[in-house]
Amino acid sequence: MINTLLFDLDGTLLPMDQEKFTKGYFKYLIPHVMHLLDREKVVGQLWASTEKMVRSDDPDKTNEEVFKEHFLSETGLREADIWPIFLDFYAGEFGELSHLTDPNPLSRTVVQTAVEKGYEVALATNPLFPRSAIEARMRWAGVADMPFKLVTTMEEMHFCKPNPNYYREILQKIDKQPSECMMIGNDGYEDMVAAKLGMRTYLVTDCLIEENLVPEWIHQQGSMHELLTFIESLPELNAFNE
Repeated sequence: MINTLLFDLDGTLLPMDQEKFTKGYFKYLIPHVMHLLDREKVVGQLWASTEKMVRSDDPDKTNEEVFKEHFLSETGLREADIWPIFLDFYAGEFGELSHLTDPNPLSRTVVQTAVEKGYEVALATNPLFPRSAIEARMRWAGVADMPFKLVTTMEEMHFCKPNPNYYREILQKIDKQPSECMMIGNDGYEDMVAAKLGMRTYLVTDCLIEENLVPEWIHQQGSMHELLTFIESLPELNAFNE
């Protein structure tokens, strides 16, 4: 029986054009590090080190450790020279970039409805960012104060989407079985791959990413409005928890 809902953030609870968002925030980040690296090198290395992090399958290194080791080794920079700049940016200026996204008031209603019905919730966002950047996007989405059992960040997770081990690690951290969980997201591959572990899935179509979509992984689908209706129709769990 499903008792836990895992929500993706970017494109799901926080509607956005991913390309517009990435280009936009790079525009604000790059000036902070151009005294150390030229623009082309910064952009290229950010992408390369992110790719290294996404492909990592090392359970002994956090995503942050993988990214940092690769970025520093490829640029020849010392951690003390650049890492505090990144952290300061994400903790500060990044938080003012909500204009690069399209927040939907329904997102808060969806999560709040699930909580009020007795479901546990977790924020299963791809852990490519530090906690400060993820918390900023949670604020933009209007869900920062929701009682998420887990928020997946680069500091504590060891895998990224679409690696099934990312979902296995979530299950371990929240002490749930796949049959107890539903993954809700807008990416037909990276989010719906959770079905391979035995989770139920819901594909949100407002900002749909169809690349590599696998139809048999999709158990439910619809807009955010339809997702709200679906959650409202789920069994009430509070009675079982009393």
